Amino acid sequence: MIDTTLRQRPLFLLAALVLAQVLLLAFQIKRDHDVRLIRYWAAAVIMPFERGGTSAFSKTGGIWSDYVGLRGTRAENARLRAEVDQLQLRNRELEGQAGEAQRLSVLLNFHDAHPETQMLSAQVIGASADPASHTLFLNRGERDHVRRNQAVITPDGIVGKIVEVFPATSQVLLISDKDSGAGALLADTRTHGVVKGSGDPDPRLDYVVNDEPVHAGEVILTSGEDRIFPKDLLIGTVSMANPGNPFQVIHVQPAARLDRLEDVLILLTPQELKKPNESDDAGGSQTISPGIVQREPAPPSNPAPSAANAAKPNRAHPAVGTVTAPPAASPKPPAATPNTQAPASAPAAPQN
Repeated sequence: MIDTTLRQRPLFLLAALVLAQVLLLAFQIKRDHDVRLIRYWAAAVIMPFERGGTSAFSKTGGIWSDYVGLRGTRAENARLRAEVDQLQLRNRELEGQAGEAQRLSVLLNFHDAHPETQMLSAQVIGASADPASHTLFLNRGERDHVRRNQAVITPDGIVGKIVEVFPATSQVLLISDKDSGAGALLADTRTHGVVKGSGDPDPRLDYVVNDEPVHAGEVILTSGEDRIFPKDLLIGTVSMANPGNPFQVIHVQPAARLDRLEDVLILLTPQELKKPNESDDAGGSQTISPGIVQREPAPPSNPAPSAANAAKPNRAHPAVGTVTAPPAASPKPPAATPNTQAPASAPAAPQN
C-alpha cells in the first residue's frame, strides 16, 4: 500500500507542475483587448453556473411575486365586484324612484287641471291570475270612499271601472275584458257606439253601421251614456275597420297602456271634466290636458246673412236691427222710401 503511494507521488507532482505551468502561461498570454487567457477560461467555467443560478432565482422570485400579487388581485376583484353590484342596485332604485316621481307628477298635473272633479289616486298592487280575465287590484277601498261602478282613468285615457270593493282594496275591470263595455263615439263624425272587450289586448267598437265612414287612426271618445265615464274622455284610436254584418268590425287601440299600469285615478263622481279655457293673453294659447279631447265649437243656429242678401231681412222683418222706435219717429225710413219707391211715386204727382 505504501509502495503504491510512493510510486504515484511523482505522477501527482508532475500533473501539478504541468497545471501550474499552464496557469502561468494563461496568466501571461493576452488575447483581444488585452484580456488575459485565464480570465476567458475562468468566465467560461463560471458563466454556466452563474447563468443557471440567476435563472433559477429569477423564476423562483417571479413565481412568488405572482402568487402574492394574484392573492391581492383576487381580493381586489371581489371587492370591486361587490361595489359594482351595490352601485347597480342603487342605480335601479334611483331609476325606479325617478319613474315614480314622473308618473306622480303627471297625475298631479292632471288633478290640478280639473279641480272641479273629485279624484283619488291609487296604485296597482296586483292582477288576476286568470288569463281570460283582465282585472287589476288597487290599494284603495271602501275606507277611501271607493264604490262600485266608479271610473278608473289615467291622464292618457280611460282604464276601466270598479267592480268589487273591499275595506282596503278594490278590483278594476279593464276595458279590454270581455265583460266590459263603455259608451263611445267617433270624434270626427260624433257617431255613437259601444266599446266592448274581447279578451284580447285590443277591444272593439260595436254598433257602427257599414255606411258610416271610419278610418284608421280616428279618435274614439267616451259618450257619457253609460253614466260611468264622463263625456269626451279619450278611449283610444281606430286600429282597423272592416265591413261586417250588420255592423262594422272596428278594432280599438287603447290610449292607456293597460299592460303597464302602476298609478291610476279613480273618479269619485261621474261629473264631466271641464275643458281648459282659452287664456286671455294676446296669443290666445290654450293648455290642453292629456286624456281630454276638446270639441270644436258648434256652428251658430242662425248663420249671418251674406252680403248680397243683407238688405232683404230688414224689409221682411222690420223689428230686426238697432232701431227700436216706431218707423214714423225715425227720420231715416222716410228719406229712404222715395229712393226705393221712385217708380211708383212718378204717376202720383199729377193727381195732387
